[in-house]
Amino acid sequence: MILVEHQRLPTSGARAVLPYAIAGTRYLVIPQLSKDVENTPAHMNGGDSDTTAPIFKWSAGRFVEHGRLPLSGGEDIAYFQIGADQFLATAGVRSGHGPYDYNMDQTLFKWDGSRWEPHQTFPGFAAKQWHFFTIGSRAFLCLAQGVTLGHIEAKNPRTSRVFEWNGTKFVDFQSLDGQWGYNWESFQIDGHTFLGYADHVSDSLIFKWNGSRFAPLQSFAPKAGRCFRFFTIDGKHYVAFANIQGDSMLYRWDGEAFQPHQKLSGPSGRELCIVRTERQFYLVQVNFIEGEPSAPKTDLNSRIYRWEKDQLILVEEFATAGGTDAAVFQADGKQFLAVSNSLTPDVRFRTDTIIYSFNG
Repeated sequence: MILVEHQRLPTSGARAVLPYAIAGTRYLVIPQLSKDVENTPAHMNGGDSDTTAPIFKWSAGRFVEHGRLPLSGGEDIAYFQIGADQFLATAGVRSGHGPYDYNMDQTLFKWDGSRWEPHQTFPGFAAKQWHFFTIGSRAFLCLAQGVTLGHIEAKNPRTSRVFEWNGTKFVDFQSLDGQWGYNWESFQIDGHTFLGYADHVSDSLIFKWNGSRFAPLQSFAPKAGRCFRFFTIDGKHYVAFANIQGDSMLYRWDGEAFQPHQKLSGPSGRELCIVRTERQFYLVQVNFIEGEPSAPKTDLNSRIYRWEKDQLILVEEFATAGGTDAAVFQADGKQFLAVSNSLTPDVRFRTDTIIYSFNG
């Protein structure tokens, strides 16, 4: 087996897993969407979202809880560095336990040498994911956000946005048209910078940097986009695209655009993670739910593909419970995969995040 269970972490509505290291010590932080409320009907968009994000520290071959970040309705956390400074950007979709407030300040934390301290806040609306990248000496931070449900009013800026670092903080740079943003991916091909943006109700697009802004290059789906993942292998460039309501696909760059190369799966795809070992290339596809939010099927098999003869071949499946994210990390000379689960088969939030050893 490629995946062998190593450890379970008690989480509630876990939406992402972020491994990072400071001064040689490995950490894992997990944003949590919601907690179960006793004597209330089960619903994947219910519960108490006044949660926190636990931080675990690697010690003696396992993770132990080390602290918590304040984060309501946690969806995502991004770690990055600018020079010697280290940051965590937190994304929370909502606060409260019904009615919920989707207009929340999103916090950027900075490491002060001993703890994470708030550095900057951003007015957000139903925030989903942060993504950091650079173009030359310029640094950008992107926020995917928004929702188009009639009963939810946007008081803060509602569209997904790109910010640029001005030397002390991030300032507005560009707003996108997407109305329900989920995910980002940045990459370079032949010296050109591209930015992938996945959206639930608008086009999922890849943008190209034209020297002054990000201009739309190619649309991949008109709705239900969840994730882009770029990779280069054997000198050729590919992007995998996850769609929760349609086919998840692999595309190949032809010099001007990405052309369909291979179908990966049908509906339920949410997140994609690349794992490279000494011998092989793998793509992990995390599946979230099938069906409608009112009656979702959450106990699904997620997938591991291996690159063989210009194709991604399905080599293993593993059980997830409303799977939301996967991230690879190394510790003690071994490779591990962290997988966040968010919903039990009876649509409750209390389900474990699982750490696997990756034996590829």
